[in-house]
Amino acid sequence: MHALLVDLDGVFYVEDEKVPGADTTVGWMIDAHLPHLFVTNTTSRSRKALVQKLSDLGIVVSEEEILTPAVAAVAWLRQRQLRRIAAYVPSATLEEFSDFNLVEPGGSEPVDAVVIGDLGEGWDFSTLNCAFNQLMQEPQPQLVALGMTRFWRASDGLRLDTAPFVVALSHASGVAPVVLGKPATAFFESALELLGAEPDQTVMVGDDLEADVRGAQQAGLLGILVRTGKYRTDNTAEVQPDAVLDSIAELPGWWKS
Repeated sequence: MHALLVDLDGVFYVEDEKVPGADTTVGWMIDAHLPHLFVTNTTSRSRKALVQKLSDLGIVVSEEEILTPAVAAVAWLRQRQLRRIAAYVPSATLEEFSDFNLVEPGGSEPVDAVVIGDLGEGWDFSTLNCAFNQLMQEPQPQLVALGMTRFWRASDGLRLDTAPFVVALSHASGVAPVVLGKPATAFFESALELLGAEPDQTVMVGDDLEADVRGAQQAGLLGILVRTGKYRTDNTAEVQPDAVLDSIAELPGWWKS
């Protein structure tokens, strides 16, 4: 194995608590000169905010080491010259789309793409219906999903993530989503391209059996599951991780063995 992809939420921290040993593992990755990226489906924070959050926990990384669905989506939209977008994402994530012509959600102006991220409590019927109506324009715009994570673990329990809202909008509008986040193979391929790594030489570590482990394995990587974050709530027996670790702190020992 020559390269490493690692999730953030549920792996290095849970809510605002650092997973014990997470900072030591990052130090090992740097000392070992191991090509790596932190790949996350988080759309509630910008890369700058993620760097600050990690720094507050004593974990030092740079923005260039983080790949988010928003970053992948920006590249995808630019390649296809789709400039007018309606973005249903938190304000922090909206910063990543500052170079685009942002159309007000729910407006009647034509759009090239409707981008869906994790709005959390910002979702209500009116907002969801606005996105639906924009998808029903002619010609129909692209439906861009910033990941297809079903749920995540917060301090007060489980919360819906992006996928349920994407599925609802796709079902109602008939527009198949373009997924630019885990578990989409294209997202893992983007990470591998940035690292200059081959899939069979790369390990993905995460707490989500579907998005992290299955997604990585379908892209040709090894998928490792950690028993932190949402681990205890996701029991999809069909997915068999290549290894299961108690936490990210065990990764250096597993790697050396």
